Amino acid sequence: MASRKLVLGLTAARRLRSRAPVLVSSSPFLEASTSTSDATAATATRGSGLGPWGLFLSSRALSSTRPVSLSAGDAPGSSAADQSILPEDEYHKLADETIHDLLEKLEEYGDSLQMDGFDIDYGNQVLTLRLGELGTYVVNKQAPNRQIWLSSPVSGPSRFDWDAPTNCWIYRRTGANLVELLEKEIGELCGTPVELS
Repeated sequence: MASRKLVLGLTAARRLRSRAPVLVSSSPFLEASTSTSDATAATATRGSGLGPWGLFLSSRALSSTRPVSLSAGDAPGSSAADQSILPEDEYHKLADETIHDLLEKLEEYGDSLQMDGFDIDYGNQVLTLRLGELGTYVVNKQAPNRQIWLSSPVSGPSRFDWDAPTNCWIYRRTGANLVELLEKEIGELCGTPVELS
């Protein structure tokens, strides 16, 4: 049985080798993504000893990267080049203040709400807000990225960057403000407005 698989494999390899020049020369990848002309490619194939597949695989034809000027998902008008990196100590100060303020305001809100299943917990730099059957919010720091991450039962995951001009945490994909988003979602879920700012 093993020898039969070996023979079938060798036969398939021979067929592929015989078709390789046809496959490579008619490949839309080579036409669209390399800048070498057909004559240059033919010369390179003969002179390199790589064969057509070797040349194809060593070319940039299989590259999945594309240069872009705007990061995917960024809000229009902002680019990665425009964003200065927040110093680590300043990031920790701002993120800790924000999370601690949210903790205090949400504890007060929970005391006034008297809702079953409302629970707030802060540990290991992670703020967890449970709203019973309505869902759970998680807010945590992401120091390597200088971001605050939010997991929401309403809007899903979001990554907020500090925006110095507006003095708040902004989700660059949508332009949403962290505190305003939490106020809106929690207020709508619980049926009572909440003031977190």
